[in-house]
Amino acid sequence: MSMTPPPPSNTSRQNPGAPTPGSSAATPGRTLSLSRLLSRAVIGARGQKLGQLSDVIVRLRGANYPLVTGLVADIGGHRVFVPAQSVTDWDTDQVLLASARVDLREFERRDGEVLLRADILGHRLIDIPRARLVRAYDLELLDTGEGWVLAGVDTRKTSWWRRALGLARSLTHSGAEARGEGEPAESGCRDWKAFEALIGHEPSVLLRTPTARLHRLKPAQIADLLEEASRAEQIELLEQVHADPELEADVFEELDEDRQSRLLRDRTDPEIAGVLARMRADDAADAIAELPQDRRQPVLQLLPAGQRTKVTALLGYNATSAGGLMSLDFLALPRDTPVGAALERVRAARTLQPEALTTVFSLNPRGKLRGAASLVGLIQADPDALLRTVADPDPIRVHPNADLIDITLLMTDYNLLNLPVVDDDDHVIGVITVDDVLEASLPRNWRRREPATHPETTDLEPPDREPTAGPPDQGNDGALR
Repeated sequence: MSMTPPPPSNTSRQNPGAPTPGSSAATPGRTLSLSRLLSRAVIGARGQKLGQLSDVIVRLRGANYPLVTGLVADIGGHRVFVPAQSVTDWDTDQVLLASARVDLREFERRDGEVLLRADILGHRLIDIPRARLVRAYDLELLDTGEGWVLAGVDTRKTSWWRRALGLARSLTHSGAEARGEGEPAESGCRDWKAFEALIGHEPSVLLRTPTARLHRLKPAQIADLLEEASRAEQIELLEQVHADPELEADVFEELDEDRQSRLLRDRTDPEIAGVLARMRADDAADAIAELPQDRRQPVLQLLPAGQRTKVTALLGYNATSAGGLMSLDFLALPRDTPVGAALERVRAARTLQPEALTTVFSLNPRGKLRGAASLVGLIQADPDALLRTVADPDPIRVHPNADLIDITLLMTDYNLLNLPVVDDDDHVIGVITVDDVLEASLPRNWRRREPATHPETTDLEPPDREPTAGPPDQGNDGALR
């Protein structure tokens, strides 16, 4: 048995998409369960046992399926790299190699490489279509004819006796193939592209961020994931979200106050200010109020001048009063503004909270509130009509000291989507939106409830089992793409 290290230039690892020796015997469309592959003996070209398979390595390729580039074998107590090109047969009770020579240098992970056993199997992933955390109980590898790829994830926990006998997945796969279906109906194995893995390896996180599937989720869904995630999972989720500052701010707005406060405290003052600067002023004020006393003023001073002025004003009100609940985003125009011009102002108000734009307020020459027009009413009205002819001339309003019960009753009784807050001179100083009232009215632990079920929507398709020409490393996964 020869295990002499080859020259330092390991071309097989540098070119993982090269054709595999013995590929003429490959059977495109074959699938292989990772759980059944692990711990198999690694056999050299002369039939001698070199060691045992410890892990399988894949390389991330953006939106394409991860390509199997090699395996990690335990040989004489050393974890060594074996390139995929050296494997002549994966799909027997043993892993057969084309050579008896193995590089005995200790395996070192490279950027973009993921270890299926260490990083994914048994770990939690994000189920993107269902917006929840699930655990990977098995992984499915698919032979494309030009290389193996990671194609599926099984999130169903298999009973120990079926797992021991190797029955669960072999039966379901054979049944699916007999029916000609892309995925087994009962196995729980689903398309890899439906998931985002929480790998815990920082270079891999950075490589996945530009095409992260996590960005398909709504901010509120990501916030729910953070509520459920472990500390390590939270760190990785936030690393991905941090790459999109606007999304990061939206996610922090959706977090409950306790979780938001704990996550912000771990950051420096400039980092906190960077998040709060992109948040709505009312949410930023709530976040600052939850910070330790000695950190509030330093963070406040780091905010942009405009945001700092808004946040400072809001911090002067009780958090559960109209002043504390209101947003400073609203649109108020002179009452003689034509409807067409008012709609143009709505179109141009891209930086304002969309919920606040469902109503446009009309003002008299002294700036006092004299009307409220719904967005639907404006759209249906003659563009040349004046705002005063469309607006309700006596809109419901509250003062900043109104409490939550009064606000809720008014909005319920009058079917209001938002409620203007006025000062003693009847000038509009803010608006309360229905979503803020609902959130303030719910119990503090409302996020800990099981998420409401909703229909799943996804444009994902199961992996095609037929190959097409072109090596996977050139961005062509055959029909898998």
